[in-house]
Amino acid sequence: MALEEIQNAEKQNADTHDAEVQGAQVGGAAEAVQTMAAKRYPVAPGVRLNVRSGPGTQYRLVKILPYGAGVPIYCQKPGETIAGPYGTTDLWDNIANGQFVSDAYVQTGSDGYVAPRCS
Repeated sequence: MALEEIQNAEKQNADTHDAEVQGAQVGGAAEAVQTMAAKRYPVAPGVRLNVRSGPGTQYRLVKILPYGAGVPIYCQKPGETIAGPYGTTDLWDNIANGQFVSDAYVQTGSDGYVAPRCS
C-alpha cells in the first residue's frame, strides 16, 4: 500500500509540473504576441520628448525621452492641442501605463488614429 501511495504522489507531482511548464509556455507566447503587436514609432529627430501622466501639458511630467527614441502606441485619446514637427493635433499617444506623448512629435505616417482609442 505504501508503494502505491508513493507512485500516486510521484505521478501527481509530474502532472503538476507538466501543467506549470505548459502554462509558462502559453504565457510566454502571449507575452511575445503582445510585444510584437506594439509597433514602435520614431520620435522627431533632435527632440527630447516630455512624457506626461495625461493628454496635456498641465499633467505631471513623468520623464523625458532621449534623442532618437522610438515609442509603442497602445492607444490614443484627444487632449490639449499641440503644434510640433508632424503638424498640429489634439491626439495624445499612450506609450505605457499612465504615460502620454503628443502625437505631433511622433512619426506615425498619419494625421489620424493609428491605434485604438483609450478608454
